Amino acid sequence: MTTELRRLRNYIGGEFKDAADGRTTEVVNPATGEVYATAPLSGQADVDAAMAAAAAAFPGWRDTTPSERQKALLKIADAFEARADELVAAESENTGKPLGLTASEELPPMVDQIRFFAGAARLLEGRSAGEYMDGMTSIIRREPVGVCAQVAPWNYPMMMAVWKFAPAIAAGNTVVLKPSDTTPASTVLMAEIIDSVLPKGVFNVVCGDRETGKAMVEHSTPAMASITGSVRAGMQVAESASKDVKRVHLELGGKAPVVVFEDADIAKAVEDIAVAGYFNAGQDCTAATRVLVHESIHDEFVAALAKAAADTKTGQPDDEDVLYGPLNNPNQLQQVAGFIERLPAHAKVEAGGHRVGDKGYFYAPTVVSGLKQDDEIVQNEVFGPVITVQSFADEAQALEYANGVEYALASSVWTKDHARAMRMSKHLDFGCVWINTHIPLVAEMPHGGFKKSGYGKDLSAYGFEDYTRIKHVMTSLDG
Repeated sequence: MTTELRRLRNYIGGEFKDAADGRTTEVVNPATGEVYATAPLSGQADVDAAMAAAAAAFPGWRDTTPSERQKALLKIADAFEARADELVAAESENTGKPLGLTASEELPPMVDQIRFFAGAARLLEGRSAGEYMDGMTSIIRREPVGVCAQVAPWNYPMMMAVWKFAPAIAAGNTVVLKPSDTTPASTVLMAEIIDSVLPKGVFNVVCGDRETGKAMVEHSTPAMASITGSVRAGMQVAESASKDVKRVHLELGGKAPVVVFEDADIAKAVEDIAVAGYFNAGQDCTAATRVLVHESIHDEFVAALAKAAADTKTGQPDDEDVLYGPLNNPNQLQQVAGFIERLPAHAKVEAGGHRVGDKGYFYAPTVVSGLKQDDEIVQNEVFGPVITVQSFADEAQALEYANGVEYALASSVWTKDHARAMRMSKHLDFGCVWINTHIPLVAEMPHGGFKKSGYGKDLSAYGFEDYTRIKHVMTSLDG
């Protein structure tokens, strides 16, 4: 008996459509390795249609009042909440994530973030009007930038879609959003839910691959391109966007240092770091995957972390005891396994280091010790359930090691010494510094990095302002 595949479609100008040339890609459930759906492999004609729809909708949406945009976003949040079970099921099938954790750890923050941006729509700020030249009054207008081309990643398909469309739409922009080719299902469902709320063309979804995203970024219509993805992809987007001076928003890779001093609560640090390192199979740019621990507690810490890894479970989405599911795709499984296979002789695998089962793309919780600062696995993003451990002698060396990578997204410091925590937070070259915790995010605070982790902020008023432009208006008081 053959099971009929689900048919996903683009959402353009308020209508669900196949790719203009009929091409499709297969969508695989990474927990089983089996194809469960097809999605459009969109080409230039589809991108043109979506951009035209967004451009046509922009003047009307731009001219809505902040209160109207707020009401629309609040309706979307309520609708997502009402259909939470459907969204969680779609996301789990997309990614293989545990159903319970997706329902408890992703859906509620997502809804809250939409409601935050609904409120932010009514709180745009600028300099007060005033006379900065005799006989002239100046005012500042904050305006939407226009059509936004947005590319979301496969590690958090639903939440990253929210981080992109919610601030853009709140500010009065229109959106063409492309989900990853491996995880389009939940984004298409979001479009179905949003359809009853927003005017046609304000929100559009185009499914496809890297070439589809390239066509979106290179298109002449968008005023802004936003991507969450790899450093390589971000660099390509920045280069393409520069040809017609598009605004660019990049949230790229990470290699978060987790600095554990000798006075830290080892039991709490190990427990929290294991969760922050293995949640979502470590497929998180802020994951706690690069531990730097003071030499005096190194051996004790490594032993405790290895035990925590052994006690951490991965498995199928309906298993309530698992912390994380599979890696997203076979290429990602191969990448993670490759890092372990290429470890230098001085490295030691303390736990894990192998695939789990032969069905789906599962990888064991892994701890690697004995590493040096210039080792590949220390310098490059693994994006899997692998935690590395290095030792340091003093605060200066901890900072040297922590900052000694090309990424600069997130970091954490574990110590009971308040002055030390403040010194470290000042000198750590990362967009976020957590103290005695790792990975909590709130809608009110910005998320974004430095260096090769990109630029621009997600969440917060700063993220909202990224989707606006500033205009100075000066008027003569003489009439």
